[in-house]
Amino acid sequence: MKKLLFAAVNLDIGGIETALVTLLNFLIDVKENNNYKYDVTLVLEEKRGIFLDTLNSRVKIIEYTPSRNKIIIIRKVVNLLKRLKFRFKYRNRFDFSCCYATYSLPANFVARTASKNSALWCHMDYLSQYNGDKEKVKEFFNKRRFRKFKNLVFVSNKSKNTFLEVFPDMESRTFFINNLVDYNNIKQKSLEKIDKKIEKNGEIIFLNVGRHDEEQKRLTRLLEACNILKNQGKKFKMILIGDGKDTEKYKKIVSNYKMEDIVFFLGKKKNPYPYYNMCDCVVITSDYEGSPVVLTEAIVLDKPIITTDVAGSEQVIDKYGIVVKKDVYDLASKMQEFIINGFEIKEKFNPNNYNKEILMQIENII
Repeated sequence: MKKLLFAAVNLDIGGIETALVTLLNFLIDVKENNNYKYDVTLVLEEKRGIFLDTLNSRVKIIEYTPSRNKIIIIRKVVNLLKRLKFRFKYRNRFDFSCCYATYSLPANFVARTASKNSALWCHMDYLSQYNGDKEKVKEFFNKRRFRKFKNLVFVSNKSKNTFLEVFPDMESRTFFINNLVDYNNIKQKSLEKIDKKIEKNGEIIFLNVGRHDEEQKRLTRLLEACNILKNQGKKFKMILIGDGKDTEKYKKIVSNYKMEDIVFFLGKKKNPYPYYNMCDCVVITSDYEGSPVVLTEAIVLDKPIITTDVAGSEQVIDKYGIVVKKDVYDLASKMQEFIINGFEIKEKFNPNNYNKEILMQIENII
């Protein structure tokens, strides 16, 4: 039985956390000759999060919590001792290790220490995130000692390719592997009762699911587009699931535009899938992404998508929805077009084949 280790921050609500739990639950159930093939350990900085109880109980959880003491010398000494202890106990004890939270330096250390066969999992188009500044991309990855990892995995082809624009010498060690999707679980949970009913009176209902972080998600773009449609007299509703540091800012915009009867903030939802069923179209307005889990969830539930041109959106074009410019007026125009004409999904998604191919790619690097 191969011993696998994955390192992350916590299992709170988020696309990365959803993808991680799905991946671990798949791997822990893989069998060979009627025996489980993998022994899986998850290292978390904080053993908390709404997804903890959705993780298979056979996945072992270890906490590796760095000190955040405000006194620098104490923090440094405590963290040095923690690193030494972890090295002594776990150095090269695993057949494969993965830093799944790219941004986390503790997760990075854990994964590099636990196995020589290590991978850095990358969930973002970093060149887009840093507005094309290659020096900032270099700084980000150098700080994470990316060359110490045997392989780098990107969850979209676009994000892999933009990384290779900055580090062309890494091509042989860099892979595109999409996120697995727990389609049976998504479909089953989509049938559960909704705890907050949004009345539908013949209007088109749009849905946005994600963290409220303006720097990345650009929900002001969505709210401005909604105001344009409202002023045009269009009949629709907009549901936002999620929260974050900019939620209050967004609520003020809705109040200023007097859109309280159009835009609804429902907060975090452990199970957002019934709202996918309720809506007519899923909308993503981000400036940059890795490969949004929301896209795949919408595709599984046969919901058309309107998304900005981000990494991962290439799977949408001409099949599952519409890709728009990162522009309020283009977004409003395409939402208006959807209200009038809808969108017919052009291709039937086969989640079983999709997952088989991804699992094969993952097992090749394990």
